[in-house]
Amino acid sequence: MKRKSTRVKFKNQGGETLIGVFERPVEHPIAHAIFTHCFTCGKDLKAIVKLSRKLAEAGVAVLRFDFTGLNDSQGDFSETNLSSNIADVLSAVEYLRQNHEPPSLLIGHSLGGTAMTLAANRIESAKALVTIASPSSTQRLAGFLEASNPDIVNSGAGQFTIGGREFVLKQQLLDDLRSHDIESALAELRVPILMYHSPDDKTLPYDWGLKMFNAARGVKNFITLDGADHLLTDQPEDLEFVAETLLSWGKRYLQR
Repeated sequence: MKRKSTRVKFKNQGGETLIGVFERPVEHPIAHAIFTHCFTCGKDLKAIVKLSRKLAEAGVAVLRFDFTGLNDSQGDFSETNLSSNIADVLSAVEYLRQNHEPPSLLIGHSLGGTAMTLAANRIESAKALVTIASPSSTQRLAGFLEASNPDIVNSGAGQFTIGGREFVLKQQLLDDLRSHDIESALAELRVPILMYHSPDDKTLPYDWGLKMFNAARGVKNFITLDGADHLLTDQPEDLEFVAETLLSWGKRYLQR
């Protein structure tokens, strides 16, 4: 199926402009989805672009966007956190609701998957949730960041180099990460969830994915991505596999 890409913009809850790309089939979509990126990444991460396009070619319209303060979106990244990411997701939901159709499929990579998990029960149109290499605990992530650069706590802010780019992380980010209970959110999740994780993920250990699966109390599925890296770049066939299994699983819920 043919698809087309359109650059879009919408406001976050603070009035700043967020930039996204809307991938959609030329024919009427069978469903609409939102795809959120990992910590400090962006909408143009290779895996997100390719997966979004594969989904669009299969009939699912996908909105991918940059969180506040990253890449093309306005705002100060150092003032953002997981709570602001959740708010950005809800702004993206409102954009789709007003301009196309509300999203029925929620997809998130890494910390973007955490934001989706925490937002899912607040999105009435959601029918299915997919996470890729997401953490089971943001408290552990906060501890890792603090240990990596104690200046965040000692001075209130610290410099980090992530993916070759410099970022300032502040104490408020750690405080916010520690305020969320992912396992409780999973236990209360009202939509089916599909989780992907790799035993070879060097960024987020495999047991984090298993703990996510064990915490979920509703309809849940877990797929092991054997040999995959965190960003799904080492093995091209991983993206094909994720797209195929995601679609096969998702259609069970999206077409009801």
